[in-house]
Amino acid sequence: MKKIAIDPITRLEGHGKILLYLDEKGGLKGAVLQVPELRGFEAFCRGRRGEEMPQITERICGVCPEAHHLASAKALDAAYGAEVPPAAWAQRELFYNCYIFSDHLLHLVFLGGPDLLLPADTPKSARNVLGVLQAYPELGREVVAVRARAQRVLEIVGGRAIHPVFALPGGVARAITPEEAEEIRSHTQAMVALAEKLVPFFHEEVLPDPGYQSLLASPSAHLPTHYLGLVDEGGAPHFCRGKVRAVSSQGAELFRLEGAAAMERIAERVEPWTYVKFPYLKGLGWAGFAAGPESGIYRVGPLARLNVAERMATPLAQEEYERFLDFFGEKPVHATFAYHWARLVEMVQAAEAAHALAQDKALTGTEIRGRLGKPGEGVGVVEAARGTLFHRYALDENGLVRDLDLIVATTHNAAGIGLSVKQMAEEVVGKGTLDEALLNQIEMAFRAYDPCLACATHFLPGEMPLVVEIYDVEGRLERRIAR
Repeated sequence: MKKIAIDPITRLEGHGKILLYLDEKGGLKGAVLQVPELRGFEAFCRGRRGEEMPQITERICGVCPEAHHLASAKALDAAYGAEVPPAAWAQRELFYNCYIFSDHLLHLVFLGGPDLLLPADTPKSARNVLGVLQAYPELGREVVAVRARAQRVLEIVGGRAIHPVFALPGGVARAITPEEAEEIRSHTQAMVALAEKLVPFFHEEVLPDPGYQSLLASPSAHLPTHYLGLVDEGGAPHFCRGKVRAVSSQGAELFRLEGAAAMERIAERVEPWTYVKFPYLKGLGWAGFAAGPESGIYRVGPLARLNVAERMATPLAQEEYERFLDFFGEKPVHATFAYHWARLVEMVQAAEAAHALAQDKALTGTEIRGRLGKPGEGVGVVEAARGTLFHRYALDENGLVRDLDLIVATTHNAAGIGLSVKQMAEEVVGKGTLDEALLNQIEMAFRAYDPCLACATHFLPGEMPLVVEIYDVEGRLERRIAR
């Protein structure tokens, strides 16, 4: 059996590699996404003070510290039985919507942008963020400027633009002044204005492209899994509050539960060849790496949130959501590359929600922290940009962390990413194409999930330094394709 190793894959938070196994005739026999690193946060956080967790766990991810910060604070709210005041929730939700907007904007234009905005025959030397900026200089300048404004809101509310320090058990650290609220409103207004421009831009420049149309329609990029995500009382996606709703691959509701109860419905499988775990729905069980109604595998993130939602929470986002559903004609939408479009819908909602919160009188309220009870156990759940994030803490009588469990978005999606990679590999390997096209299509398969890609943003050209090694049946290196 031949083996193809794509090592390393970057533009992903952490380290990983993709292994493709070929039979003696050159056909694809199997494919796995292997994560060979172990960071161990669940081990070294034991014994720490509970109130330190929002600052410690946000270092897990260089892309979305905001998500871990707020999930951690929510877990502590529950562990201490604290009632968070409305003013504190206004701050938290404003902060979080600005994070979602900023993160989705980064991916749509600069990280996933080369796949969406540049022609398929673009030379690989130009298929990167710099190529996008050259092709769309005005758009690029505006995106950079408005994203900086969203980051400024994160800095005002969070205390820092990166690694925030504002969320505490039971509330937040300080009140927002009227002057700060006025500045925030100007920034969120610019976010809405950009969102309004990006919707027609997507429909004029991205959606009509035959390459993208083929990816949306291709059976090799169609994965009928179950889906999971937070919804509010009206059934709209909510990024940091609400209940966890799961729907089947056929659209039936499986459950709609509070975070702690939902976490009980999830089990995690361990495989000997990787340190990443593979969550699945307990009620359906583990049926191997396969999608479909009998499998317990589910997906999270933008596409999942639109599939579990019954509507969007804001007007412009609702209009785009309806266009999204009209295009596919059925729900759930299983097209993996629809993750990009779903990300646009969510970005619009985040901008609108942030601007509404910036005008809410509760934002400048001075009652910002509720009373804490005795320490116990609690679960905090939010929607990271990449999907549902659970933090569970068990505190002892002194408020020290006795036990914890973290299930992050990319972990939920690990099985789905592996299956998507395998689907794309089957299409390419079946054509006998073992060259740059193989690398690029596999990149596109996992990049649709946006699996914490910031590791490569400091790699200036935006190019993925991939290596594909092809071994013969005897295990001898036959060919090496390097970038």
